[in-house]
Amino acid sequence: MTRSMLPAFLLATLLATALIGCGGDDSRRVATEGKTVAAEIGEVARGLASAREATPATVVAETQVRMASRLMGYIRAIDVAEGQRVAVGQRLFSIDPVEAQGQVDQARAALRQAEDAHADARLEYERFAALLKEEAVTRQQYEKMKLQADIAESRVTQAKAALASAGNQLRYATVTSPIAGVVTAKLARAGDLATPGQPVLVIEDPDRLQVETQVPEHLLKSLKPGAMVAVEVDGIDGTLEARVARTSPAADPVSRTFLVKLDVAATGLRSGLFARALFPIGEREVLTVPESALVRRAGIDGVFVVDADNIARFRMVRVGERRDGRVEAQAGLTAGERVVIGGELDRLESGDKVGA
Repeated sequence: MTRSMLPAFLLATLLATALIGCGGDDSRRVATEGKTVAAEIGEVARGLASAREATPATVVAETQVRMASRLMGYIRAIDVAEGQRVAVGQRLFSIDPVEAQGQVDQARAALRQAEDAHADARLEYERFAALLKEEAVTRQQYEKMKLQADIAESRVTQAKAALASAGNQLRYATVTSPIAGVVTAKLARAGDLATPGQPVLVIEDPDRLQVETQVPEHLLKSLKPGAMVAVEVDGIDGTLEARVARTSPAADPVSRTFLVKLDVAATGLRSGLFARALFPIGEREVLTVPESALVRRAGIDGVFVVDADNIARFRMVRVGERRDGRVEAQAGLTAGERVVIGGELDRLESGDKVGA
């Protein structure tokens, strides 16, 4: 037991003692005056449990996108709120398109000019082609007109491409969701200046979550994709089973640990929750009692220990892992002690005698 746990354990032990009595004389009096309760008796036994090494972890979304604008401009409106579910293609926010619209207008005007110039060049080319047949112009003059017509045509092609590019930029003024998910963060407000690459919203897929943790090399050696790992998550009772999805081939240069991602699914899981990954490292000897022996009195977990005279006394225990109908007693009991496991356990009080 660590030093940090001793004060809490001693306090709980004092509370448990209060259930028994306040002195030796009072205990003897309770023993003589206690009632007889029919109950079954079991034994504190030694057993083996998995030894685990815990590493801090975090629940994260497997798919997360940080939505930013491709344009620089003021945010005209944000159409979603934090916690809102969104569908693929749903509008998230829009940017004031004044600058993009100006580029479209300029590109459209440039295209008109290029088309007019191409029309004039084409007419000249066709006129010189007719004059060449009549030998009224030289071949060199004709080729020059043809070259000018070809150049004018290529400028029309360039102007059309510029207009299409400006039109695409204008479409970027409206930002839509690339995935179905939930808006988990809103990083800007309407009226703020959006710049390319600066996130405005964060969207996650809450249906596919993972646990991320960093492990030392000695743990990584025994991990393979698909291996099962127990995980504890704050706010969720018991342990969850997670599957190794991916391990990083390179260590973090600062911590010298490796990233491990575990697939996990459970009701109530949300990204950002703190967790602990419990990696098996062998077996250890433990003391266990039948799970039916556990009772809770005055907010304290414990069992009733039966002495040689069949007198039951409440004793606080620190509960550990539960498995196959038995529970680990991490503190408070010794091997071979007898405990009440059934019968009229709800009626039992410290000092009562246990009978058949």
